[in-house]
Amino acid sequence: MIIAIDGPAAAGKGTLARRLAHDFGFAYLDTGALYRAVGLSVLRAGGDPADAAAATEASARLDLALMDDPELRTEATGGAASKVAAVPAVRANLLAFQRNFAKNPPDGKPGAVLDGRDIGTVVCPDADVKLFVTASPEERARRRTLEMEGRGEAADFEAILKDVKARDDRDMNRADAPLRPAEDALLLDTTNLAIDAVFLRAAEQVKARL
Repeated sequence: MIIAIDGPAAAGKGTLARRLAHDFGFAYLDTGALYRAVGLSVLRAGGDPADAAAATEASARLDLALMDDPELRTEATGGAASKVAAVPAVRANLLAFQRNFAKNPPDGKPGAVLDGRDIGTVVCPDADVKLFVTASPEERARRRTLEMEGRGEAADFEAILKDVKARDDRDMNRADAPLRPAEDALLLDTTNLAIDAVFLRAAEQVKARL
């Protein structure tokens, strides 16, 4: 079984994806982390994530060890990820990896949960369950602010909100695989929903297909 979860940054799709994978015994892939790793690689090389050539080269020689790097979750890396993800060649380089994970889950697991921006529309258009998780920009900025403060980092809500909206604009308006719900995806707005309520609605969809 393949479960595709898409949505903008800080909407809660990662939390939902990990919980579904855990409860149903499926493999989990945070595809956004792949793009974050590419963005981080470009930043560490002193390059510009918006430079298509630099981003493409980084994606072609991606070091998967970066997937566990603490710097992967910083705001700077998130911004870089959104920029490299707009490069068609980067998406092409990472597409095969994602599709192979979905069709051949590691450790012999009976299914895979992938979350990202274009899983249900491009990576796995034939997924058994498609979910689109969203929330208002203000709520997502609030969550990011609390997350950063929880790590002891300085957080400016207005600056984070501006970044959230900029990322949304890049992701939704890029020419290649823009962020949008698949036609057959279940829309889950988490602005005023607790994670337990979101999980129950998603789990119902999965159980219906098992």
